[in-house]
Amino acid sequence: MLSPTKTKFRKQQKGRMKGIATRGNEVAFGDYGIVATECGWITARQIEAARIAISRYLKKAGKMWIRIFPDKPLTKKPIETRMGKGKGNVEDWVCVVKPGRVLYEVYGVPVDVAKEALRRASRKLPVLTKFISREDRL
Repeated sequence: MLSPTKTKFRKQQKGRMKGIATRGNEVAFGDYGIVATECGWITARQIEAARIAISRYLKKAGKMWIRIFPDKPLTKKPIETRMGKGKGNVEDWVCVVKPGRVLYEVYGVPVDVAKEALRRASRKLPVLTKFISREDRL
């Protein structure tokens, strides 16, 4: 599972997800990719599930890039705990995704294979996505 090796602070506040992605919004490495069309949190488990879905469909053909990384800690208090007594422990790591962010890219496979692989990956993610190619963004 993906998680940062070291962070400046153990716990973070929730924050707000508004606006569109200004970075990571173009297909940079591969020929095809999927772009988020809405904002949300994607957990490390969901990133891994989508990665497995792509790699199983592509088998040995092509190359894949994961363009997101879960660097935000999510905390949770234990079940049946009273209010107060501080913030809970870190339970999960998430990636904040805004509309326009490229999530995965693939290279070296035909369009129909790439489209199906990325469609299977998008089923594992909690945000709506759209298939794009390198030519679409230029």
